[in-house]
Amino acid sequence: MKKVISTENLSIKMWCDDADEQTMTQAKNLANLPFAFKHICLLPDAHAGYGMPIGGVLAAENAIVPNAVGVDIGCGMCAVKTNMPVEQFSRKSLNEILDKIRSLIPSGFNHQKEKQDKNLMPQGFHIDEMVVVQQEYNAALTQLGTLGGGNHFIEIQKDEQDIVWIMIHSGSRNIGLKVAEHYNSIAKKINALLNTPVNPKADLAFLPVETKEAQLYFSEMEYCTAFALANRKLMMQRIQQVFSDFIHTITFGQIINIAHNYAVWEEHFGKMVVVHRKGATSAKAGETGIIPGSQGTKSYIVEGLGNPESFMSCSHGAGRVMSRNQAIKNLNLEEEIQKLNTKGIIHSISSRKDLDEASSAYKSIDDVMRSQSDLVKIKYELSPLAVIKG
Repeated sequence: MKKVISTENLSIKMWCDDADEQTMTQAKNLANLPFAFKHICLLPDAHAGYGMPIGGVLAAENAIVPNAVGVDIGCGMCAVKTNMPVEQFSRKSLNEILDKIRSLIPSGFNHQKEKQDKNLMPQGFHIDEMVVVQQEYNAALTQLGTLGGGNHFIEIQKDEQDIVWIMIHSGSRNIGLKVAEHYNSIAKKINALLNTPVNPKADLAFLPVETKEAQLYFSEMEYCTAFALANRKLMMQRIQQVFSDFIHTITFGQIINIAHNYAVWEEHFGKMVVVHRKGATSAKAGETGIIPGSQGTKSYIVEGLGNPESFMSCSHGAGRVMSRNQAIKNLNLEEEIQKLNTKGIIHSISSRKDLDEASSAYKSIDDVMRSQSDLVKIKYELSPLAVIKG
């Protein structure tokens, strides 16, 4: 932990030393929530979000805050280790693999041309009780197995022993956004009726957990988290098939999956609380997690140390230092392309609009990892070979 900041209510415990004014204002808003518990966490990748900083953790007593989960509910990572050394793949074969993956997995705003099998959707949920999920279900069938845009990616990597890995970063697509917007709107109305002390300008409207609306949000949020996992699993399945078509002897390890935008009941400091992780990864003792770098930099498979001070959480990535628009406007296209080319990474950066996810728009992943050595230990260090940007 870097430092502790005091507020009128709770303290803010920080694993970052470079939080800007907007991030700190949002963190202080969290700390002053009447239901906030113990302290607020800012992880090494913390930066301003909508209402709550991304890279933050809020534990709440008997309340849930839709904007403290975010709009891409269930967004997260999955990774699979293969049995193949990198020497088995030429640059030509990697390019062919990427082309085939692109033909099978829509990215950006593109959806599937046909609805996917309903059996691939999350099972065991009573969706007849879910207003938004019911409304979005058919559309979600065409979004299943799609990458999305923004900072989502598919990456082929190698570990320190030159063994090839596959990594995916993606979320719940439009269904998560619709759930988030629907319940944040309801929370605002409830807070206005209750005349709560929460400042409306903070964009942290909450749902008391005893209300029907909170219970419905929990259900729909959990469905979206399950959908995001189903989405990643289907993409991973299709990517594995592409690899198998190229090398018949390739095998794949067990999928590692972890979300970093969700809320869940957990016990901390002797009390059951609703832990909101927004751009934060669970890091319980012995738990395996994934912390990706920015485009062209290293990613990490980690093991949680169960540090209670972070509510057993760690960062979800490197964390932005400039917005997407700032990156597109200010970064040098040729320099960013040269960075990737020098490392021999296969990429698709070709125009200024592709600079939104350039590595220079992010913090140093090496610094981020050093800052959270008390939260996780590194199991695998992964270097990128080829990337498909969402």
